[in-house]
Amino acid sequence: MMRGALSPTVAFAILTCGPALAADTFTLPQGCNAFVTIQSHSCAVEHYFTCEGDADGIKRRVSLDENGLAFVGSTDEEAQWLSSYYPFTNHREELEEAPADPASLSELLAKGVDTYDFETQSEEIGTTRYVGEDRLTGRTVTIDDVVLQQTDYNITAYGPDGTKLWSSAGNEFVNAKWRSFIGGTTTVTAPDETFDTDDRPVQFIFPGEPGFLSANPKFDCGAVLSSAPALTPKEISNDHL
Repeated sequence: MMRGALSPTVAFAILTCGPALAADTFTLPQGCNAFVTIQSHSCAVEHYFTCEGDADGIKRRVSLDENGLAFVGSTDEEAQWLSSYYPFTNHREELEEAPADPASLSELLAKGVDTYDFETQSEEIGTTRYVGEDRLTGRTVTIDDVVLQQTDYNITAYGPDGTKLWSSAGNEFVNAKWRSFIGGTTTVTAPDETFDTDDRPVQFIFPGEPGFLSANPKFDCGAVLSSAPALTPKEISNDHL
């Protein structure tokens, strides 16, 4: 298993020790510590955390919506998607060993643009190829004293036979300190439909503050939203997971 991949132990601990143990608080596995909770539009709350035993730079994230746990994943120092797990569809994806063009947050921050071309492997759905680009717009946004750099992005996913599965484009945000992408606004185009999502952050909540590790999303819940299929971390919040 690759370094930083979502180990079965961590995944099981998250699924069994999460909201079920406390109605209002998400419980992380033993040895893991969260550093920020993000309440976002589209009725989502996310927790970013690190775990003992992970390689340097590995960060993990869980996302919850009105129905409970929606996503579990990990990224490295370059914000590459290392692993993703989707509870609703019960499938996992893991980054290939040698991407043709690895995603690089360092290149994006240094040059203002980064291209990528990589594949993920999944026992449940097979190989998926992702090709795309992130580009800094030069605009910054500050929310709860957290400085975010806005990006334009586009990404296309291809199936094992080269068939185009879907594409999406829009704006996201980058936090250079956390070396992470944060969700934004997206238009997703699938074979049978096109829909928009709004995963922009509304609140950043830190340890010791009310609402930290909340299991309950706060914003836009109960609204009539487009029904987005579980495609990738890009649609879940991404943020490159």
